[in-house]
Amino acid sequence: MLIALPLLAIPVLLYTLIVIFGMDGGFTAAGADAALRDSLFTIPMTSGATWTVGPGDLLILFSLILLFFELLKSTSSQKIAIINHALSMILFVVCLIAFLLLRGFATSTFFLITVMVLLDVLAGFIVTIISARKDFDISAATG
Repeated sequence: MLIALPLLAIPVLLYTLIVIFGMDGGFTAAGADAALRDSLFTIPMTSGATWTVGPGDLLILFSLILLFFELLKSTSSQKIAIINHALSMILFVVCLIAFLLLRGFATSTFFLITVMVLLDVLAGFIVTIISARKDFDISAATG
Protein backbone atom coordinates (compact mmCIF):
# COMPACT_ATOMS: atom_id res chain seq x y z
CA MET A 1 0.00 0.00 0.00
CA LEU A 2 2.96 2.35 0.53
CA ILE A 3 3.67 2.20 -3.19
CA ALA A 4 0.41 4.10 -3.75
CA LEU A 5 1.69 7.14 -1.86
CA PRO A 6 3.09 9.83 -4.15
CA LEU A 7 6.83 10.26 -3.67
CA LEU A 8 6.48 14.00 -4.22
CA ALA A 9 4.71 14.26 -0.87
CA ILE A 10 8.20 13.97 0.66
CA PRO A 11 9.51 17.29 -0.76
CA VAL A 12 6.24 19.00 0.16
CA LEU A 13 6.67 17.79 3.74
CA LEU A 14 10.35 18.80 3.77
CA TYR A 15 9.46 22.25 2.43
CA THR A 16 6.87 22.64 5.17
CA LEU A 17 9.44 21.69 7.81
CA ILE A 18 12.03 24.10 6.37
CA VAL A 19 9.50 26.91 6.33
CA ILE A 20 8.21 26.26 9.86
CA PHE A 21 11.54 25.67 11.58
CA GLY A 22 13.86 27.73 9.38
CA MET A 23 12.20 31.11 9.55
CA ASP A 24 13.05 33.80 12.06
CA GLY A 25 10.81 36.55 10.75
CA GLY A 26 7.49 34.74 11.01
CA PHE A 27 5.43 32.74 8.57
CA THR A 28 5.85 35.01 5.53
CA ALA A 29 6.93 34.49 1.96
CA ALA A 30 9.96 36.72 2.52
CA GLY A 31 11.01 34.69 5.58
CA ALA A 32 10.52 31.41 3.73
CA ASP A 33 12.45 32.68 0.72
CA ALA A 34 15.32 33.83 2.94
CA ALA A 35 15.42 30.47 4.74
CA LEU A 36 15.53 28.61 1.41
CA ARG A 37 18.25 30.84 -0.05
CA ASP A 38 20.63 30.66 2.92
CA SER A 39 23.98 29.28 1.89
CA LEU A 40 24.63 25.69 2.95
CA PHE A 41 27.92 25.41 1.09
CA THR A 42 29.79 26.90 -1.84
CA ILE A 43 31.66 25.18 -4.63
CA PRO A 44 34.50 26.96 -6.44
CA MET A 45 34.13 26.72 -10.20
CA THR A 46 36.92 26.62 -12.77
CA SER A 47 35.70 29.95 -14.13
CA GLY A 48 36.64 31.60 -10.85
CA ALA A 49 33.04 32.04 -9.74
CA THR A 50 31.63 30.31 -6.69
CA TRP A 51 28.41 28.34 -6.82
CA THR A 52 26.33 28.87 -3.70
CA VAL A 53 23.94 26.05 -2.84
CA GLY A 54 21.06 26.56 -0.44
CA PRO A 55 18.30 24.38 1.04
CA GLY A 56 15.88 25.40 -1.71
CA ASP A 57 18.30 24.27 -4.41
CA LEU A 58 18.80 20.88 -2.79
CA LEU A 59 15.06 20.49 -2.31
CA ILE A 60 14.44 21.16 -6.01
CA LEU A 61 17.15 18.65 -6.97
CA PHE A 62 15.65 16.04 -4.64
CA SER A 63 12.17 16.76 -6.04
CA LEU A 64 13.37 16.28 -9.61
CA ILE A 65 14.87 12.90 -8.72
CA LEU A 66 11.61 11.84 -7.07
CA LEU A 67 9.65 13.09 -10.09
CA PHE A 68 11.71 10.76 -12.27
CA PHE A 69 10.74 7.79 -10.08
CA GLU A 70 7.11 8.92 -10.02
CA LEU A 71 7.11 8.97 -13.81
CA LEU A 72 8.49 5.44 -13.83
CA LYS A 73 5.75 4.39 -11.40
CA SER A 74 3.09 5.91 -13.64
CA THR A 75 3.89 3.41 -16.40
CA SER A 76 2.59 0.59 -14.22
CA SER A 77 -0.81 -0.76 -15.16
CA GLN A 78 -1.58 -2.21 -11.75
CA LYS A 79 -4.74 -1.26 -9.87
CA ILE A 80 -2.61 0.45 -7.23
CA ALA A 81 -1.52 2.98 -9.89
CA ILE A 82 -5.05 4.40 -9.98
CA ILE A 83 -4.87 5.03 -6.23
CA ASN A 84 -1.48 6.70 -6.77
CA HIS A 85 -2.98 8.96 -9.44
CA ALA A 86 -5.84 9.96 -7.13
CA LEU A 87 -3.47 10.68 -4.25
CA SER A 88 -1.23 12.69 -6.57
CA MET A 89 -4.25 14.76 -7.61
CA ILE A 90 -5.12 15.40 -3.96
CA LEU A 91 -1.49 16.38 -3.30
CA PHE A 92 -1.63 18.82 -6.21
CA VAL A 93 -4.80 20.43 -4.89
CA VAL A 94 -3.22 20.78 -1.43
CA CYS A 95 -0.06 22.31 -2.95
CA LEU A 96 -2.07 24.72 -5.08
CA ILE A 97 -4.17 25.85 -2.11
CA ALA A 98 -1.05 26.25 0.04
CA PHE A 99 0.70 28.25 -2.69
CA LEU A 100 -2.26 30.57 -3.17
CA LEU A 101 -3.38 31.01 0.44
CA LEU A 102 -0.45 30.50 2.83
CA ARG A 103 2.17 33.22 3.03
CA GLY A 104 5.15 30.96 3.68
CA PHE A 105 4.38 28.92 0.56
CA ALA A 106 4.39 31.78 -1.96
CA THR A 107 7.96 31.18 -3.13
CA SER A 108 9.52 30.09 -6.40
CA THR A 109 10.80 26.91 -4.75
CA PHE A 110 7.33 25.79 -3.70
CA PHE A 111 5.89 26.85 -7.04
CA LEU A 112 8.37 24.58 -8.83
CA ILE A 113 7.50 21.70 -6.50
CA THR A 114 3.81 22.32 -7.24
CA VAL A 115 4.52 22.22 -10.99
CA MET A 116 6.36 18.91 -10.52
CA VAL A 117 3.32 17.49 -8.70
CA LEU A 118 1.11 18.72 -11.58
CA LEU A 119 3.40 17.05 -14.13
CA ASP A 120 3.18 13.83 -12.12
CA VAL A 121 -0.63 14.01 -12.19
CA LEU A 122 -0.73 14.73 -15.92
CA ALA A 123 1.80 12.02 -16.76
CA GLY A 124 -0.07 9.47 -14.68
CA PHE A 125 -3.40 10.15 -16.36
CA ILE A 126 -1.93 10.37 -19.86
CA VAL A 127 0.00 7.12 -19.50
CA THR A 128 -3.09 5.38 -18.10
CA ILE A 129 -5.27 6.63 -20.97
CA ILE A 130 -2.74 5.62 -23.62
CA SER A 131 -2.24 2.15 -22.16
CA ALA A 132 -6.00 1.67 -21.81
CA ARG A 133 -6.47 2.69 -25.46
CA LYS A 134 -3.79 0.19 -26.55
CA ASP A 135 -5.50 -2.56 -24.51
CA PHE A 136 -8.82 -1.64 -26.12
CA ASP A 137 -7.32 -1.65 -29.64
CA ILE A 138 -5.68 -5.03 -29.11
CA SER A 139 -8.83 -6.66 -27.72
CA ALA A 140 -10.96 -5.18 -30.54
CA ALA A 141 -8.53 -6.50 -33.17
CA THR A 142 -8.45 -10.05 -31.75
CA GLY A 143 -12.19 -10.26 -31.01
